[in-house]
Amino acid sequence: MNIKDFPMLTKDIIYFDNGATTLKPQQVIDKIVDYYSNYSANAHRGDYDISFKVDMEYENARKKVQKFINAKELEEIVFTSGSTESLNMIANGFFKNYLESNDEILITKSEHASNVLPWFHLENTNGCKVKYIPLDRQYYVTMENVRKSITPNTKVIALAGITNVIGDERPIKEICKYAHEHNIFVVMDGAQYVPHRKTDVQDLDIDFLAFSGHKMCGPTGIGVLYGKKELLEELEPINLGGGMNESFDAPSEVYFKELPTRLEAGTPNIAGAIGLGAAIDYLEQIGMTKIKEYELHLRKYAIDKLIEIPYLDILNLEADSGIITLNVDGIFSQDVAYYLNKYNICVRAGNHCAKILKNEIGVKNSLRISFYFYNTESEIDDLVELLKNKDKMRIEMI
Repeated sequence: MNIKDFPMLTKDIIYFDNGATTLKPQQVIDKIVDYYSNYSANAHRGDYDISFKVDMEYENARKKVQKFINAKELEEIVFTSGSTESLNMIANGFFKNYLESNDEILITKSEHASNVLPWFHLENTNGCKVKYIPLDRQYYVTMENVRKSITPNTKVIALAGITNVIGDERPIKEICKYAHEHNIFVVMDGAQYVPHRKTDVQDLDIDFLAFSGHKMCGPTGIGVLYGKKELLEELEPINLGGGMNESFDAPSEVYFKELPTRLEAGTPNIAGAIGLGAAIDYLEQIGMTKIKEYELHLRKYAIDKLIEIPYLDILNLEADSGIITLNVDGIFSQDVAYYLNKYNICVRAGNHCAKILKNEIGVKNSLRISFYFYNTESEIDDLVELLKNKDKMRIEMI
């Protein structure tokens, strides 16, 4: 990896908001521009050379995703607009037809909105019940608490692989094993997991997985829904239209195509899929294990310095990812973010779309610092120096 690969990093900024979205390397940008400049036709529609080129590149991107997460079948990879659409398709296309009144869905209070609201909607429409796995003192999910939370009515466990505020990594493989022994499905929100961990869906034995391209150096507006093939066969399309049907002559004579096409109605985000394929190439050149190790190194380096500042309240001193969440005593988190912005340091402030987490941690808003492999120790030093001077913070916010 070369810092010069990232045009944004030449703009005199320090970017610590990787949990929200990541920067894009020139290789990804070039691949997208190449599509728009040289073969910008539709996919699966034309009988001419540049259309064939589109089909080849689009389906090659699907193959890269399959290999990247080690899916058993190519048909198990469905392109979506992102994790949010993928999770909604899982909830409304599969579980809406599967769950009955009083069936239970287990989540936690540290989930992102995208892994909360679709399940809330099912409770309101199907009569099933959303229940919560308790978090331990570090706000982690433990197997003990998973076991205690399961009842004869539990049908789904839906969890982030890594959460976006606490940054804890869940024991997904163990959860899947135990859940499947009790005929329970497991859905993983992989938005913060897949960009930072070597992901093997067969080894984890996940039933469904959702993740987004823009959090892993890819374009916005592209994501992936993975599901075991036999489950995707039962997933009802929630978008109907061009490309996904074989024929339709009357309401009673509608025939859909095979997977994955029947779940990709309309013109797909072709440039997004091709760009995601290029992002996967880039990440694999670095190596996912190296990315994980480097992020954890940066986190330890930052924590060792931040704990020396007495007025910082660090909410996740221990975590399994490059996420640090904190507050400055007596100063609103958005004000701290505004102060850091004056020095071209980008961090996230607010509730981070985890709006029921406040019920667990007693804090509504916080400052989130999230690392990726292009961040450096010297950038952390700059951040720490600015946070050290509370008086300067107060003066500059007047």
